[in-house]
Amino acid sequence: MLQLGEYQQLSILRDTDPGLYLGNEEGDEVLLPQKYKPESFDIGDVLNVFVYLDHEERPVATTLDPYIKLNEFGYLCCSDVNEYGAFMDWGLEKQLFVPFKEQARPMKVGSWYIVYMYLDEQSNRLTGSSKTNKFLNNENLTVEKFDEVNIMVTHLTEKGANVIVNGKHKGLIYLEDIFEDIRSGDRLKAYVKKIREDNKLDIVLQTPGYKSIEPNANYVLDELKAAGGFMPLHDKSDPEQIKNELGLSKKSFKKAIGSLYRDKQILIKEDGIELADNS
Repeated sequence: MLQLGEYQQLSILRDTDPGLYLGNEEGDEVLLPQKYKPESFDIGDVLNVFVYLDHEERPVATTLDPYIKLNEFGYLCCSDVNEYGAFMDWGLEKQLFVPFKEQARPMKVGSWYIVYMYLDEQSNRLTGSSKTNKFLNNENLTVEKFDEVNIMVTHLTEKGANVIVNGKHKGLIYLEDIFEDIRSGDRLKAYVKKIREDNKLDIVLQTPGYKSIEPNANYVLDELKAAGGFMPLHDKSDPEQIKNELGLSKKSFKKAIGSLYRDKQILIKEDGIELADNS
């Protein structure tokens, strides 16, 4: 069976005026329109295509790359709104429909939203929803403390940045753990700092705990070399200056330079840090 909203490996069955007809081992067929035909091909070649519904609600294949796939979250721009709902630009000719009942707040043309795409069982259409919380579950976590994870930033609050973790769970990066400019829609590598008793996830962008010492030390060493061997930063520097210069908290910076000093890679002076002669 052809799966809407997914990439599939399909064989070329025949070449026609409308385009190439592709098929799978189960005997399902779908049209790859003429404009997406490869420059050279042979009958029987296997193509990697994305399948969705065209304007007439018929399955169609494309070689274009959509911004979002089935059962995934994406950051999409609203391109149109009518009496039925909103339509999102997801990189394909036919836009992704988000009905009013699936809008967390009324969508506006030109604005960007975190959207989850699912297959509506009643209409068998790919549909979007900005009510993202109902597609996230923290009851059965698939991550552990210190795990590296993939996150998408959903929105910023006074507490920090709310994020989607591995496309499955809700997490939060507290404001005091943010040392770089992040925005809604950003996709980043991050780490699980803490799992709370209620299964809420505390996320950080730098390796947490004892694991953070060595990576931050290497980072500071690289920055020090790039600066010509001296930086006017030390353990008494203002935290904001350290954050602006290196994107690190003062605590992380002190751990890093302490590690480098013990390894005799740097000298700590009154006015800054300096590469040791053996570095």
